Amino acid sequence: MSELLITGIGELVTNRSGLRGDLGVIPDAAVAIENGRVSWAGRRAEVPSGPASLPKLDCGGRAVVPGFVDAHTHIVFAGDRAEEFGRRLRGESYEEILAAGGGILSTVAATQAASQAELVAASTDRALRMLGAGTTTIEVKSGYGLDVATEAKMLRVAAAIDAEVPIDVIPTFLGAHVVPEGSRDRRSAYVDLVCGPMLDACAPLARFCDVFCDSAGFSVAEIRRILDAAAATGLRARLHADQLSRVGAAQLAAELGAMCADHLDYATADDLEALRRAGTVAVLLPAVSFSMRTPFPDGRWVWDSGVTVALATDCNPGTAWVETMPLVISLACLGMGLTPAEALWAATRGGALAVGEEDKGRVVPGAVGDLVVLDAPTYLHIPYRPDGRLVWRVVKSGRAVEAR
Repeated sequence: MSELLITGIGELVTNRSGLRGDLGVIPDAAVAIENGRVSWAGRRAEVPSGPASLPKLDCGGRAVVPGFVDAHTHIVFAGDRAEEFGRRLRGESYEEILAAGGGILSTVAATQAASQAELVAASTDRALRMLGAGTTTIEVKSGYGLDVATEAKMLRVAAAIDAEVPIDVIPTFLGAHVVPEGSRDRRSAYVDLVCGPMLDACAPLARFCDVFCDSAGFSVAEIRRILDAAAATGLRARLHADQLSRVGAAQLAAELGAMCADHLDYATADDLEALRRAGTVAVLLPAVSFSMRTPFPDGRWVWDSGVTVALATDCNPGTAWVETMPLVISLACLGMGLTPAEALWAATRGGALAVGEEDKGRVVPGAVGDLVVLDAPTYLHIPYRPDGRLVWRVVKSGRAVEAR
């Protein structure tokens, strides 16, 4: 059912003010959802007579938060990189593994070889686990194809996930992930491919164009050309920016008015100010630092710069196979210096802004009826219990979903 009255909410996080980090908490609350959207939210004692007749879900005093919006994922892939993980733990760097044909390139080979049906099956399982952990909207990238056929195949898989799982999928074209093997002496030819036949095939299947602008990826000049070509097809820009070194990616994101700039491990104060002025969201990915054993970016500093902050899993087979946003929230608090309120806001409202979904990430009339019922009395239990499965129910567009 897409009509529901959620009662018995001990603590409701609404994000209603729009101010960064202001959760708008309402105690002893209720939420009415009609036709898949929030029609009313407030104190339980003040429920209007109309919504009072809706089918009910009693939360038994549990806390309720907006559905998590995971603004950066790579969940469409084949194979795994457990062996690479062991090599990293023995001291090899990501750049060394990539140069030896590992890293992204090993996932590319597996993904190229997999059928669309195989990719749908594996990726749907990941999406279902994410849904069970409270994620109701995910951004999903291509980027493990690096040829026209596989990049388009990945985006068709993203569409299949959207159709088969009660989770909203935001598809992103990432043909400019790395330069494929055999093309490193012909970089310009590969950029031509991305800007031409690959973009022609993938643009109708995507909403955004992402690029890996870094020392191990593509230069600012190459990225500018790709994003200009993508803009001509109607795709909005987003960037993997300054993750491994500072190459000017954050400044380019601001200049182009990109929706978001992600990673930002090497961003400067000038970079963050440029992003703030441009209205570009900074997407922080603490699970990457956790998995790669690299220093966490200073989330406290990023937040205090005034830029809008989102959190995301960066779920991928190599550098952060993390599917749960609650763990990301905990890492942002324990490793990056965000407060619990800031981290939760960034994982809900911030994530929604990072993918251009203005009607998500908050519980106000007119918003999509996406909510998470925690098996806890307060949202503070999310970072407090990082190893806990705290999701009791997920509500997607007014329909209650059992957590896996």
